[in-house]
Amino acid sequence: MERAVGAGALAPGQPLPPMRELATRLGVNPNTVAAAYRTLRERGVIETAGRRGSRVRAKPATTGREELRVEVPAGGRDLASGNPDPALLPHLAPALATAAQEGDRRPVRYGDDPVDADLARLARAELDADGVPEGPLTVTSGSLDAIERVLSAHLRPGDAVAVEDPGWGSVLDLVPALGLRTLPVGVDDDGPRADDLRRALESGARAFIVTDRAQNPTGACVTATRARAVRAVLRDHPQTLLIEDDHGHGIVDLPLHPLAGVTRHWAVVRSASKAYGPDLRVAVLTGDPVTVDRVRGRQRLGPGWVSLLLQRAVARLWAEGAVDRVAVARAYGARRDALVDALADRGVVAHGRSGMNVWVPVPDETGAVARLLQAGWAVAPGARFRVGSPQAIRLTISTLTEDDIAPLADAVAAAVRPSPARVYG
Repeated sequence: MERAVGAGALAPGQPLPPMRELATRLGVNPNTVAAAYRTLRERGVIETAGRRGSRVRAKPATTGREELRVEVPAGGRDLASGNPDPALLPHLAPALATAAQEGDRRPVRYGDDPVDADLARLARAELDADGVPEGPLTVTSGSLDAIERVLSAHLRPGDAVAVEDPGWGSVLDLVPALGLRTLPVGVDDDGPRADDLRRALESGARAFIVTDRAQNPTGACVTATRARAVRAVLRDHPQTLLIEDDHGHGIVDLPLHPLAGVTRHWAVVRSASKAYGPDLRVAVLTGDPVTVDRVRGRQRLGPGWVSLLLQRAVARLWAEGAVDRVAVARAYGARRDALVDALADRGVVAHGRSGMNVWVPVPDETGAVARLLQAGWAVAPGARFRVGSPQAIRLTISTLTEDDIAPLADAVAAAVRPSPARVYG
């Protein structure tokens, strides 16, 4: 069955034979078929819906969203990859050299503290300032690594996870890859919709993954009002595992309104990738003691720890203010706002309150991507980020110049034809 799903012989959503019927057809014990179905569920290939039987997952783990990418033509502009502006990233050589020199003086040994003291001190001070509840700290290899470890620490195959829709494509792939089910929660400019979250939790979601700021792909940012509404929902479901991804820390000038503190188990993760560079695979994770202890314990049995060399380099960059956060946030904000305003002038609805992306609803996603590619602009198809929300395209604005805005807006307006007058999510 797994090979058939991978080859496309069994289509997403296709019903599977009842276990007893299949056992009779194959001439095997029903327990054998039940064990096979259980293994397929754990591997994220199929799902079971009670009396409605089993079926191939609507989004099997074998269909990676990263494959839904557009090749940038020669001479074209890449607005699809989601990378930060290299010109706004700090030089890493001095910080790495200093960290290496410290490592020469005090070599890291097995059994040493896996978290650099300076990085922990800097991170805890800023988390405190942002109102994140007190909790132990650990370090992971980026946001996605943290999210995977937290989910694995608490959930089991078959459990449901509430996810943003539209949301980060890597998370939408990760959840089914862990054998978990996704329940979509609509998003608008102010963050996840509280009513959608309530429905997902009442439908059995055991965890909720939310992006606080610079939401990918929409640029949404959780406001104080929305945070109160979402916390009220979570307060009614205190057993929910809450995971907050604040990857926009350092590139966004909008305040954080954390949701943590009303559920028993929670985690907040901050990655260095957007502010300091994607190759710095360092993210600080805080959470309740049980969650952090489980993450640390499982990490010890795998990679052991995140390189102290990288942690010390990030701590040095952070302490010395290698990134002018205000200037970076303003630079991205100016490019984003200029494009959103230019599109509005041309009658095109667009979204992007924070971060590096602009989300444009379109009536025909494939056609819009193709027409923009023909015009020399490579953008990301919304299918990489959607579960059930309407079609759209994502434009990464990080490298746009002032001279790019008008031609790009003209190209998008021509590609959208006509622009929808509806909201996403």
